[in-house]
Amino acid sequence: MTTPQLSVIIPTLNEAALLPGLLAQLQQQRGVTLEILIGDAGSQDATARMACSTGVRLIRAPMGRGAQMNAAAREATGEYLLFLHADSGLSNPDLLACALLALEQSQASIGKPCAGHFQLCFVDQPSGYSWLFHYYAKKSTLNRPECCNGDQGWLLSRGFFEKLGGFSEQFPFLEDQDLAARIGQQGTWMNLPGSLTTSARRFQKEGVWRRVLLNAMIMVCWHTGFEEFLRLAPAIYRSQDVTRPVQMTPFFHLFWQLNRAAGRKIAWCRWRAMGRYAWHSVWQIFFLLDLLLFGSRKSDPFPLLDWYDKKLHPLIHFFLFDLFCMIIVLILFVILWAWVVALETASKILSFFVIKFNVNKNND
Repeated sequence: MTTPQLSVIIPTLNEAALLPGLLAQLQQQRGVTLEILIGDAGSQDATARMACSTGVRLIRAPMGRGAQMNAAAREATGEYLLFLHADSGLSNPDLLACALLALEQSQASIGKPCAGHFQLCFVDQPSGYSWLFHYYAKKSTLNRPECCNGDQGWLLSRGFFEKLGGFSEQFPFLEDQDLAARIGQQGTWMNLPGSLTTSARRFQKEGVWRRVLLNAMIMVCWHTGFEEFLRLAPAIYRSQDVTRPVQMTPFFHLFWQLNRAAGRKIAWCRWRAMGRYAWHSVWQIFFLLDLLLFGSRKSDPFPLLDWYDKKLHPLIHFFLFDLFCMIIVLILFVILWAWVVALETASKILSFFVIKFNVNKNND
């Protein structure tokens, strides 16, 4: 039996609606021998049955994307591993063969381990937010910290993956951010030729700005070591109705309560770390401005980002600036919390009157 060049690993949980499309596209790939492994966390729909009927290897795993992908990777036989999400789409039949060739050539030329990721193209975008998803798509081409996310399709050698120790299983999410940082420390990132499509379904269901805000809170806590919030937040998320916009008030309340309970000294350190992290993330504003102002430029399309990296960022590493950023973050947190409470309270009041009106109308 021929050893596959590439093992494609897909974590799933109730993905029967999306999985057939991805499997069909994988079967159409040319110029590369594949094996496909599904790391399933106990799907209650037809996911497992569908995988078995198409000859795909189904690996049962504990819930959590990191644990699911690790379990499937241990069973993989290919020299290279490609991690995809179930809502990924392949842009052409030669995509994986070209990506694998590019990765091999890059590793040979630079002489150290390399991991590749694709540019993203979003489908099912909420109306009125094309600029935001254009920003996300362009951001996926960068190899900066926090820009390499799991939905971009990660390609790396099995040896490099094993050397890295696989995905973290500490939390049921953020496994991609943890591994991305270790890849940057022990190897290098590269852009793979071609692109992947991915669904904006979560933004559609949960509300665009609510999802953006929740992602920002999670990333702040991850990069500042606020692990208690990361452990408790999933319970709030799971308790909410997945068919409605996510309610942000409980997350703000949890965030504030944990800081109060930790005491002044720990809370001070956390807020200062958040201020420092916020400043180090300001480059994203310059990047967005570049896209809005110079998006059509062929040469040096990011002049404002270049100016920030070379001129502004090196000037602000001192205590008083950290303190200033901490104050700004604290003020911004309170403003956003008040805005969220007002918005969600108004929404509940409106829903109450709509329901009451419909009941009265039906009674009449």
